[in-house]
Amino acid sequence: QVQLVESGGGLVQPGGSLTLSCTVSGGSFSTLTVAWFRQTVEKEEQEFIACIGYRNNRAVYDNDSVRGRFTISKDNDKNTAYLQMDNLKPEDTAVYYCAAGRIYMSISRYQYNFWGPGAQVTVSS
Repeated sequence: QVQLVESGGGLVQPGGSLTLSCTVSGGSFSTLTVAWFRQTVEKEEQEFIACIGYRNNRAVYDNDSVRGRFTISKDNDKNTAYLQMDNLKPEDTAVYYCAAGRIYMSISRYQYNFWGPGAQVTVSS
């Protein structure tokens, strides 16, 4: 059974940076597409941030609010994916989820079979 655990969340001041990690166990990491989603208190559904494919590390971003500030990457040797978040804003405050699936690429949360428990990120002065 594939399991995901996020780490690296916390409290940061506006303009600061955080790096979230998603460690995957129980499956072949190199065959998984990994994505990051987030959910705020105001929104019922998780919002797609980015995904990175297993074939050639191609990344897809489909969120204008984070474009240019967030970067997804992964290290197959460490079975870990990352979300580098720079120039954080208060509106980035959310629970951030890592998800994985044996798919090529997708921005839809319904395509991902495996999810981590989430990591809280709070941006506040």
